[in-house]
Amino acid sequence: MLVGTGPGYAPFSNSRGMHLAESEGLRSSMLLPLALNGVESSLGVLALGSRCEAAFSQHDVEFLRQIGQQIAIGVKNALEHRKLSESAERVTEQKFYLEEEIRAEQDFEDIVGSSPALRYVLQQVETVAPTDSTVLIQGETGTGKELIARAIHDRSSRRARTFIKINCAAIPMGLLESELFGHEKGAFTGAIARKVGRFELAHLGTLFLDEIGDVPLELQPKLLRVLQEQEFERLGATATRKVDVRVIAATNRNLGAMVAQGQFRSDLFYRLNVFPIALPALRERSEDIPLLARYFTSKYARRMNRAIQRIPVQTLEAMSRYAWPGNVRELQNFIERAVILSADGELRAPLSEIKVGPENVSVSSAESKTLRDLEREHILEALEKSAWVIGGPGGAAARLGMKRTSLLYRMEKLRISRIHHASA
Repeated sequence: MLVGTGPGYAPFSNSRGMHLAESEGLRSSMLLPLALNGVESSLGVLALGSRCEAAFSQHDVEFLRQIGQQIAIGVKNALEHRKLSESAERVTEQKFYLEEEIRAEQDFEDIVGSSPALRYVLQQVETVAPTDSTVLIQGETGTGKELIARAIHDRSSRRARTFIKINCAAIPMGLLESELFGHEKGAFTGAIARKVGRFELAHLGTLFLDEIGDVPLELQPKLLRVLQEQEFERLGATATRKVDVRVIAATNRNLGAMVAQGQFRSDLFYRLNVFPIALPALRERSEDIPLLARYFTSKYARRMNRAIQRIPVQTLEAMSRYAWPGNVRELQNFIERAVILSADGELRAPLSEIKVGPENVSVSSAESKTLRDLEREHILEALEKSAWVIGGPGGAAARLGMKRTSLLYRMEKLRISRIHHASA
């Protein structure tokens, strides 16, 4: 039996292939690699067999090599067409996603404020934006975590690419993996067509994972893998896909506490917590409330075609005294209602809604104090365990999963110092 080995063919050595060929009655065969311009590639092999001895001549080799080159061209074109089709599919999905984003109303259009707390956050944004590092944004609901994520993207080298977002808490657990990584047709009941996941859509851009604390434990290893290796498989597929994505995550939950309770993987937490940014609640930057009130009043007055030139001083004072448990989002909705109620050039805010009576004061204060005290105790415990060493591998910042500068900022806000603690 003979087999092709490039320019010609040679005796075929003993192997399972020979026994299989003999069982079919083949006495000679020839294998020609599919080559382009004489350069062998991994496109495939053209195999021929005959029941006759020495059935193939050198003339046959030359003739079949020409045929093989034509087949190689066809195979290469088919593979390139497949790549182009997948690329076009991703572009189409991105276009659809961006159109949905444009149609969707954004919570805010700009970051408004001049308080020291907000300026510190913006300084952190300027520092981390030019890098490709993963960012974890932490803050209460309504503090503007998506705005900060967009600000990081807009100041990065990826700003010309897509900014893709996904709210991990808003998608049913069984569908979240498909939303993140995509699926092939028939991968599960209801998968009637192939779907491109958010990681593929965000290729060369930024993926914003909102409410990352709600990702189920069984999905966290796959998320950790794509963060570390930048590769994954679609549901129902075996081919591994490589992506280049910058991830920004956000949560209003204490991931460190969730790790301690076994509700969140520690390795995923450390991978996400490369550069943490803590957003202050609106009550912690009350000096920004008048600026925000004027901004939202102007925004909604234009939208509703209302001429509102003035906000009464007592209205601004009342808003500045209120704790705004829903943060900037609550203030925004309150101003929208106020603009609807106003018709004479002056903002008529429903102050009764934010008038805090004795009952509400005690409840609000108790909740605020409890949260503040818990954070203070948590930081003090870490400081004492590290002998008040803040930085370094065994320092308090490392124990808390924070950057040294972030811990110093929280200590300043909570008035924590070794001298005051010792005297207390």
